[in-house]
Amino acid sequence: MPSRVHRVLSRNATFQQWQALLGNRTKRHRAGEFVVQGVRPISLALQHDWDFSALLRPVGARASAWAEEVWRTAPGRRYELADDLLAELAERDTDEPPELVAIARMPADDLDRLADPARAPLIAVFDRPSSPGNLGTVLRSLDAFGGTGLIVCGHAADPYDPRAVRASTGSLFAVPVVRSGSADEALSWIRAQRGFGFGYTVFGTDEGGESDLRRIDFTGPSVIVIGNETRGMSRAWRDASDRVISIAMVGSASSLNAATAASIVLHEALQQRRNR
Repeated sequence: MPSRVHRVLSRNATFQQWQALLGNRTKRHRAGEFVVQGVRPISLALQHDWDFSALLRPVGARASAWAEEVWRTAPGRRYELADDLLAELAERDTDEPPELVAIARMPADDLDRLADPARAPLIAVFDRPSSPGNLGTVLRSLDAFGGTGLIVCGHAADPYDPRAVRASTGSLFAVPVVRSGSADEALSWIRAQRGFGFGYTVFGTDEGGESDLRRIDFTGPSVIVIGNETRGMSRAWRDASDRVISIAMVGSASSLNAATAASIVLHEALQQRRNR
């Protein structure tokens, strides 16, 4: 751990750089860093060996055993901030600061990070999601139901947006996430994986899908495509799908929230894999 502790007591250039990470996507990705707020996300990031560039705490605060341990062992430069500044980075409604805020480094957007030779891959593709909250919720469900990775495809919400990180409750740090600029790029990788012996089946999801969810076999290497919240799957993903599946529903609802639908499909995949 670096021995020197830097103090930030005003809205200086360093603070403004951190503040920009909250709401400015371009600056976030140019810096390759994002803000991590909360005990569980910080703990999971460390558990899964993510790199911190900085760790921030309030000036003169009494730390809990958890905060003291993280401060002592985590990577990154150390900063002590005025209470109101740290509360602002934590996006709190009051000036009461949290014990810690971390600045984490983003991993590379390399689709090969999703390859998992130890088990049959269960990858989700979120095609052009518009809501950071939905994106974080899909990540949380992937983590809960044994998913091995997420591809965020096309012009989409940012998985490193603080709203997405919070909605994932830290699962962002447990499940590999890769941003792909287009369906063609992601599909090229899937085809290459098939050439390496991974027999991926691509399952599109749509309320008008011809295959009932309960009749689908998810026990092999699987890619589950979740469409945009209002427009559904793009033509490229629909054409690439080996099967387009639907979820049986009753009542007056014509469709489900994208994250809810993804959770139902992923839970079915988990049940099948556990019962093999």
